[in-house]
Amino acid sequence: MDILTLKKLSIGIALGLAVLGTEAVAVSAAENTASAETQTTAIDPRIQEFTLDNGWKFIVLPRHEVPTVSFYTWADVGSAQEVKGITGIAHLLEHLAFKGTSHIGTTDYEKEKVALEKVDAAYQALIDETRKGSKADMEQLEKLNRDFQAAQEDAGQYVVPNEFGMAIELFGGRGLNASTSSDRTDYFFSLPSNAAELWFFLESDRFYEPVFREFYKERNVVTEERRMRTESSPIGFALEELLSAAYKAHPYGEPTVGHFSDIQSLTPQNVMHFFRTQYVPASMTSVVVGDITPERVKELAKIYFERIPAAPKPEPTRTVEPPQNVERKLIFHLQSQPTYIVAYHKPEMMHPDGAVYDAISSILSDGRSSRLYRSLVRDKQIAVAAEGFSGFPGEKYPNLFLFYAMPAPGHTNEEVAQAIQEEIQKLINEPVSEAELTGVKNRAEAGMLRALTSNSGWASALGQYQGMTGDWRNLFRQLDRIRAVTPADIQRVARETFKDTNKTSAYIETLTTENQ
Repeated sequence: MDILTLKKLSIGIALGLAVLGTEAVAVSAAENTASAETQTTAIDPRIQEFTLDNGWKFIVLPRHEVPTVSFYTWADVGSAQEVKGITGIAHLLEHLAFKGTSHIGTTDYEKEKVALEKVDAAYQALIDETRKGSKADMEQLEKLNRDFQAAQEDAGQYVVPNEFGMAIELFGGRGLNASTSSDRTDYFFSLPSNAAELWFFLESDRFYEPVFREFYKERNVVTEERRMRTESSPIGFALEELLSAAYKAHPYGEPTVGHFSDIQSLTPQNVMHFFRTQYVPASMTSVVVGDITPERVKELAKIYFERIPAAPKPEPTRTVEPPQNVERKLIFHLQSQPTYIVAYHKPEMMHPDGAVYDAISSILSDGRSSRLYRSLVRDKQIAVAAEGFSGFPGEKYPNLFLFYAMPAPGHTNEEVAQAIQEEIQKLINEPVSEAELTGVKNRAEAGMLRALTSNSGWASALGQYQGMTGDWRNLFRQLDRIRAVTPADIQRVARETFKDTNKTSAYIETLTTENQ
């Protein structure tokens, strides 16, 4: 048992911030395999919601089948809130949110705070000299770099690595993770129900007074993540270029991981300003699902989360992508197998035709009976993979319907591109049969049932629908929207969307001596 972890938890108890059970039952696979009661599209009457005085919203669903509770926090903060110069900041902040607070992750915060200020001062001195370019004093640069490294080492002596995660594991928690997308950042994990109060302490503390310790090390981690995702990945590189070509105005055209130079230029002050202006209670929703009562959730939420001061919710993204009126085509010669990608602009998730796009995606790509798999992979055998799906790179704002295919050996991108176009034309020219459309609707219902068999599944679904659509009840309305889709809807939407003037395509061709 980790002594420093116990020490921090003891501090929390002494501060009146955490009163934890001592016989926590570990979260196990039972949480994910507990029998779900029969679900319908009717709104579950057990779900309750409340909003704290500072604007932080809570959604609560009691489920007492197993003694566990799952927690999901949606921050209405994604890369769409970034501007040129700070791309990647939302993703970096997600990483830093696990570094702890003044209570968690440190052996002596008062001394660490002074040491961190010295790290920032040493870094600024190094950057100031570096910006002199050819006029920089090389000996001075070397000295400033040594000073910067020494300052980091000095601050590092106060760090307790991963204490946030260790505290959760100590009390039987599972599934600790987070993710950042164009539309949001979310944080989630599960705990035994008799340790549920630990979540309220940890989650509120990291959004009340986060400490971005080991900032420059974590920034380097994110930089390497970009190298792996983009510079070292032909498909990642092509997708980034495709988004840049498809979007001329809206921030969906910027990479969530950020541009290399932006990441390397971010400072703790940049991140703290972004945090203070974006991570306000009015932008946050937490979902609590499991063996706990709404009354208890509200009691603990008031104790822990109301200490976070209210602040104005940031204005929504104002930039609207203008209609595309010309075909855009990219060709890459890379050390990669050939790949064809094509994207078409489409409306946001809650547009009246949103469910129609979901149905089209299911018809084209849901399983081995889907049209693209049957045509390109099974029958013609010209591709090893082929798929088409809605909602790239996000769904809150108008986004893209994306197709991709990887040609089989001996076949070309042009062949798979033509085959995909033929499937698109079938959607436009021939009504989908009632049997095929019924299959789409049945799969949608089965998919929802699978997603809602666990506490964590419920928590993420409710949180995502609240965050994306502004109302968690839309989760239950979604099946009704899909059931209302008709063959005529599919033809109309396909005709309006899959036009050459609305098209951006990318061809990854294998690099050879001829095309170098």
